[in-house]
Amino acid sequence: MDYKKDKTTYIAYWLKRYLSEYMTAVKDMSANTQKSYRDTFRLLLQFVGMQLRRPVDKIEMLDISESMVLSFLDEIEQKRGCTARTRNQRLAAIAGFAKYVSMHSPEYVEWCRCIRNIPLKKSAIPQITYLEKDEMNAILDAPNRSTPVGQRDYALLLFMYNTGTRADEVASLKIRDLSEQAGKTGLSIVTITGKGRKTRRCPLWKNTGDVIRRLIGNRGGDEPVFLNKQKERLTRHGVYDIVTHYAKLAEEKYPSIAEKRVSPHAIRHTTATHLLQAGVDINTIRAWLGHVSINTTNIYAEVNLEMKVKALLTCEINDCKKNRKHWRDDESLMSFLDNI
Repeated sequence: MDYKKDKTTYIAYWLKRYLSEYMTAVKDMSANTQKSYRDTFRLLLQFVGMQLRRPVDKIEMLDISESMVLSFLDEIEQKRGCTARTRNQRLAAIAGFAKYVSMHSPEYVEWCRCIRNIPLKKSAIPQITYLEKDEMNAILDAPNRSTPVGQRDYALLLFMYNTGTRADEVASLKIRDLSEQAGKTGLSIVTITGKGRKTRRCPLWKNTGDVIRRLIGNRGGDEPVFLNKQKERLTRHGVYDIVTHYAKLAEEKYPSIAEKRVSPHAIRHTTATHLLQAGVDINTIRAWLGHVSINTTNIYAEVNLEMKVKALLTCEINDCKKNRKHWRDDESLMSFLDNI
């Protein structure tokens, strides 16, 4: 068979298998990851098609050369205004695809090596946004709890602060994920499904458990905990809108909130930082937030200025020249030496 006529020559063949079979059936990647990869290749194919003046279904594997990928990455960074972090995410998606193709078609091993050798771009570590205790309390006080919507929003904000959940995690939470600790009444443990469908268990404050229990009432276990006005599952964007809405209201009491970019992830950062301030060890916080690596959690130890100041004070050097004595004049030291 003429290689040029082989369907495996075209990227369309491999993309279909990669996105529709490998990512779902084999890797079981989350819906958000699948969308991110899909968007990467949608942009890449559009770019390559314009460069080669060729329909996307006629683009061949070797058209996606190292120089073409570099041009694509520069394009999305310069014209679309993507950050270096987003650029690296797009490159990671392309490199993952290249590895998949080379594993199933050895003739593309060298092509894969060239693609995977494209270096990531160094990017500045983003500044962590978190709220001080008074600021977080002001946001929790903002909902009007005399109304059903206000009760739901208060429960949502309190739950997020208690557990440090991501917007996706809280939106997909179901009533069956809540359980009662043995020997005690009320909800006390929640099972959270996070990235990569990894689960973790998180304790709930008594107040959080009481508020959530009142919110769900007698609804069935398969129903979402948090519903919108149409009695449907609250979306990730809905969670974001609720958080930003009450952050805006809380600005009247604490104008300092206006200087921060408050989002569901900012509340997650707040939970981690406040746990650290309370003396909870970093490995417990890692498990609390569902981080795979402790290195991810270590960023919270770096953002807490109050803890930095306390640590600095413990290392303060006193001016002890006036009281400095010769070692021979130290009676306790001499006694110790005599008894050796």
